[in-house]
Amino acid sequence: MKVNRQKLDVALARVCKTMNDLNNIFSMVTLTRLRNDREYKPTAKTVGRLAKALNCDGIDLIEEEP
Repeated sequence: MKVNRQKLDVALARVCKTMNDLNNIFSMVTLTRLRNDREYKPTAKTVGRLAKALNCDGIDLIEEEP
C-alpha cells in the first residue's frame, strides 16, 4: 500500500498540522519518505499511526489500486 501525497496534504490541512508537527510520532526518515519517496510502501502500522495522528481513517490516506 502507498500513501497518496495529496490525500495526506488534505488530512494535514484538516487538522492544521505540518509534517514537522508529527516529529514526536515518527522519525524524520519516515516523514521524509512518506512525503518524497514515490516507491515507499509503509507498513499498515505506520499508516494506522499516521491516521490516528491526523484523526482520520487509514483508508482515507492510501492510494487506490488500479
